[in-house]
Amino acid sequence: MKTAIATVSISGDLKEKLVAIASAGFDGVEIFENDFLAFDASPREVGRMVRDHGLEISLFQPFRDFEGMPEPQRTRAFDRAERKFDLMQELGTDLVLICSNVSPLSLGGIDRAADDLAELGERAANRGIRIGYEALAWGRHVSDHRDAWEIVRRADHANVGLILDSFHTLARKIDPDTIRSIPGDKIFFVQLADAPKIDMDLLYWSRHFR
Repeated sequence: MKTAIATVSISGDLKEKLVAIASAGFDGVEIFENDFLAFDASPREVGRMVRDHGLEISLFQPFRDFEGMPEPQRTRAFDRAERKFDLMQELGTDLVLICSNVSPLSLGGIDRAADDLAELGERAANRGIRIGYEALAWGRHVSDHRDAWEIVRRADHANVGLILDSFHTLARKIDPDTIRSIPGDKIFFVQLADAPKIDMDLLYWSRHFR
């Protein structure tokens, strides 16, 4: 098992964060896009800097508001994904986190979401990239890892898997034992995050207390 930590989890600029992450003994890093965008270096330079610290980029995140969009937003979402793939290849990472859609424009439906992920998985496979789908606790249509798994299952693509985050499961008071029914090879990444037990808006709770 390899360990990683998200750059969003600690303070400082990207260079300072990488020094801290390497010093703490992690194997890899999740690059949070805002940290990358705020740092004055090219994707290739950032990738080289990560590897110079003895780390790998375990995950690039997040890719938002993808699945279940009507046209023309659906076509734009796939175009955004292709640009994200370009960036990932320059960084030197093969796994992207797609969080469940929160857009008011998004359409519900397990099969619709599965079809979108299957098509994206095929595009990703052509680039040597994998797609990890995660249920946000405040997702518009998908807020439960059991629904996210059903979408991944129906997408039925080798390059599409599930990402689990303990916060999103426990904040919704979902029984974590339900994870046992998911095949291990379809869980691409697991994130662990804790928070004090407070009754408040899930998004605010996540952003400010975990």
